[in-house]
Amino acid sequence: MSVRWAAIIGLVIAAALAFAYAGGWLTPARLTPAKIVDSLAPAGGAIKGYRRNHAKGICFAGSFEANGEAVAISRAPLFKVGTYPVTGRFNLAGPIPTMSDGTGRVRGLSLRIQAPDGQEWRTAMINPPFFPVATPADFYALQRANANKQDPAPAKQFAASHPALRAFGAWASTAPYAESYAQDRFNSLNSFVFTNAQGHDQVARWSFIPTTAMVAVPPEDLKKRDPDFLFQDITERTAAAPQKWKLVLTLANPGDPSADPTQVWPDDRRQIDAGMLVVTRIVPEADGPCRDINFDPTVLPKGIRTSDDPFPAARSAAYALSYDRRTAESEHYPRIQSEGKP
Repeated sequence: MSVRWAAIIGLVIAAALAFAYAGGWLTPARLTPAKIVDSLAPAGGAIKGYRRNHAKGICFAGSFEANGEAVAISRAPLFKVGTYPVTGRFNLAGPIPTMSDGTGRVRGLSLRIQAPDGQEWRTAMINPPFFPVATPADFYALQRANANKQDPAPAKQFAASHPALRAFGAWASTAPYAESYAQDRFNSLNSFVFTNAQGHDQVARWSFIPTTAMVAVPPEDLKKRDPDFLFQDITERTAAAPQKWKLVLTLANPGDPSADPTQVWPDDRRQIDAGMLVVTRIVPEADGPCRDINFDPTVLPKGIRTSDDPFPAARSAAYALSYDRRTAESEHYPRIQSEGKP
């Protein structure tokens, strides 16, 4: 296997671990959330006190300004015209909280949007336009195929039989790197069912699309930048002015694959501009409001539910275990200020 393919396989595993933790989709004898969470650890062991993946992150506060357009497909209170508080996190895929920003191909955006009645919408998204594997079982097979660095044959065989992985590798190799989180588009990839006040169901995916124009950074220039350049940049931009992303819901047509996140729906699918995410304050994670939030994608308001896509439930199971472990290790991730609040 070429050096290029080895690098791509490694990148895909990082992306998969970023988005596809295993839950109850295989029997416990074969696989458990603990096995998957354990597998996220770097060579020296898990970094105690930190998320087991997307370990490097920064918190933010802001709001979601709903314009009312999405009430046509969902009775969720967060889609009614209004402004709703948001706690979120920008992050990078990977288990090392000190990783260089320039090495992060997969970037993440996690949100908790709160309604006045206590309902919440939690979501964790990434910037690739599709996922590299179709099922949690394929994800685990990919991980196992790449487990032995001394024997590249299994990884090569897996790539040969999984065209979505090859497509993801092409994206990873050719897609431009934005110079800022403010320029990245973040995608749900998984499908969910939206139900309106009349009881009609509509399968949909969503994206948060930046209002700031993309400025691409050549990959070779990323290594020359400060290892925390993304976090410094978003802090400076937000201090100067609120940063904004438009929430766009993409609606499936009958027959569109809802259980397979490797499949991108056609460009002509109906879309709804549902409102605007507005980020107004950046806070270092050690003392930030996102520090102890589990961005479980199955925490949903009434009017949104999981679909036949198996990944959200799988992610939920391992997110919970990762959360339990890191919060029990909080002394290893000290707060910067003694009065800092989670």
